[in-house]
Amino acid sequence: MELVNQQWEEPVPEAKPYVIPKQLVWDAYRRVKANRGAAGVDGETLAMFEKDLKGNLYKIWNRMSSGSYFPPAVRLVEIPKESGGIRPLGIPTVADRVAQTAVKMVLEPLVEPIFHEDSYGYRPGKSALDAIEVARRRCWRANWVVDLDIKSFFDCLDHDLVERAVAKHTDLPWVRLYIARWLRAPLQRPDGTEEQRTRGTPQGGVISPLLANLFLHYAFDVWMRRSFPAVQFERYADDAIVHCRSEGHATQVLEAIRDRFKECGLELHPVKTQVVYCKDDDRRGSGEHVSFDFLGYTFQPRRAKNRWGKYFVSFLPAISAKSAKSLRQTIREWRMASTRNNQRLEDLARAFNPTMRGWANYYGRFYRSKFLQVLRHFNEALSAWVRRKYKRFRRRERASMHWLGRIARREPKLFVPWQLGLKPEAGK
Repeated sequence: MELVNQQWEEPVPEAKPYVIPKQLVWDAYRRVKANRGAAGVDGETLAMFEKDLKGNLYKIWNRMSSGSYFPPAVRLVEIPKESGGIRPLGIPTVADRVAQTAVKMVLEPLVEPIFHEDSYGYRPGKSALDAIEVARRRCWRANWVVDLDIKSFFDCLDHDLVERAVAKHTDLPWVRLYIARWLRAPLQRPDGTEEQRTRGTPQGGVISPLLANLFLHYAFDVWMRRSFPAVQFERYADDAIVHCRSEGHATQVLEAIRDRFKECGLELHPVKTQVVYCKDDDRRGSGEHVSFDFLGYTFQPRRAKNRWGKYFVSFLPAISAKSAKSLRQTIREWRMASTRNNQRLEDLARAFNPTMRGWANYYGRFYRSKFLQVLRHFNEALSAWVRRKYKRFRRRERASMHWLGRIARREPKLFVPWQLGLKPEAGK
């Protein structure tokens, strides 16, 4: 790989309209390689791209530097939503991901310093868990929340407004040129037909999250700071929670936000957007809604224990019902009982622990007991695997659980649920 890099760094004599360092394209490729990803409309995988790595990178650099790079269509993939409906994803080609990454690496350092401190999505050093933690603390201080849901946000972005926001932060003509072309690159449907786009930016594109953040920085963050300077919020891409002191105040803020988004070509979802009362033992009021979902967690009144061991009701986040259902479905799709019976427990641990560790790091951060209820399904699936693998345990669920329990006591770190104290028990 270093040899390729050295060859790639050889100077090229011809002059180009745009000065784009070759090292930038090389570094962009390395990021794309680290992130992997599926093939685009050309069917070219990362491995296929790398068969002529030097030539392919040179071609990207040469076309971008000369202004002749035109992005191909993005491959449309429709993903079912947990809440129903379809989420359209646009998958760029490997070469186009390299080109988008190069532009992102130039634009991001220019806009990142101006972004609002309560914008958490797709930003270096910030995460969804940070947003949830801040929202949790603020729900204890402010009685009401406006739960915002922007209808088809990525499909509705106004191209002209996005380009104006980009132009505000860079005068590099090639950055502005290629962003304009990416915004208008067509979608290719599974049947091969292409759909021209006049609005929106495809989810799945490398540059799309940055453009979305930049758009909402001006459409929402800056406007909120100017219009409601005392009102706090957390925003993760197009998901946002706004904290208000009273129901009337929340209604006023919501209507102002609705009008603001309308000015920017966006619409709030008429059903999913709601005003929520953060009910707990210290609050005697009431509201039509007393829970909301945010980033895979449901915030609602829950039983908690104070430092003196006394139980009370607090307004807290825990894994949402939708997220729990998705995790259980994933465990079922592993199909351990029917397809893994020729393997050992250690093989199953290597296969599934990385995924469950990721779940635990995210969904186990707040109100872990709710998350552990979901992981019980893994122990049940593991018991089914034991009954299929060993004849002596056929139709003996309690015996298979006892057997797993003995192994868990001997090797408590074998599986992530066991590491978290969720040992197999008969009848559980």
